Amino acid sequence: MLTRICTLILLSVFVVSCGSRTSTGRIATKNAEAVSVIKKHYTSETEFKTASGKLRAVYQDDEKTHSVNLSFRLEKDKAIWMSASILGFPVAKAYITPTSVSYYEKVTQTFFDGDFRLVSDFLGTPLDFQKLQNLLIGQAIYDLREEEYDFIQSPRGFQFVQDEDAMMKKMFLLNPSNFKAEAQQLIQDNENRGLTVTYSEYQEVDGLIFPENIKIIANEGGSSTNIELTYRSISFNEEVSFPFDIPSGYEEISLK
Repeated sequence: MLTRICTLILLSVFVVSCGSRTSTGRIATKNAEAVSVIKKHYTSETEFKTASGKLRAVYQDDEKTHSVNLSFRLEKDKAIWMSASILGFPVAKAYITPTSVSYYEKVTQTFFDGDFRLVSDFLGTPLDFQKLQNLLIGQAIYDLREEEYDFIQSPRGFQFVQDEDAMMKKMFLLNPSNFKAEAQQLIQDNENRGLTVTYSEYQEVDGLIFPENIKIIANEGGSSTNIELTYRSISFNEEVSFPFDIPSGYEEISLK
């Protein structure tokens, strides 16, 4: 179960990604109002060292619907850890860092232990840790400072659109009250695939703004897969650990 959910959360972001860049500090968009909004998006980014709590994940594809409870721990920019349980029994764990991707599932007794290069080679597109973290905390998946966007202000919020790139169309909608992501969309028409992420609710915990509900829709070909994540509890800046040991005797999943 966690294999399906974590893999989709991880890979659906990256199946339409083309790598990342390090921000130079300059903003490519020329519109003065857009520049102001972009700056507020990054100055409003939730600052914390660690986050931990409980998630409810509902996974739906063309054939079935599953739900699972997740415990998660995050050390910002360093590690993401998830443990899945059904009816109180642990069934899987995942541990992701900027250089590694590992998970195992008890039901199938399988595991994957590699890095982003292996997953990138398998998918044929570069991956990175930062995009996944951005999705989970309500930041723009791509750095809005790095490319020039068309800027639209509407009752829904501040919208940034970049559709000149033949490889991918990008849309980011920012909430006008907290400057966090309201919606994000990445589309590859040539590959007939796309990713849509929406944030229906945000919550304030200890003065920090964090998503409460995230909906992810990944489309490829004629198939659609949905994940809804609901943060049921969350705490910040507590000491966290990342216990992760692949049980002996499990069969390794080979990405070829």
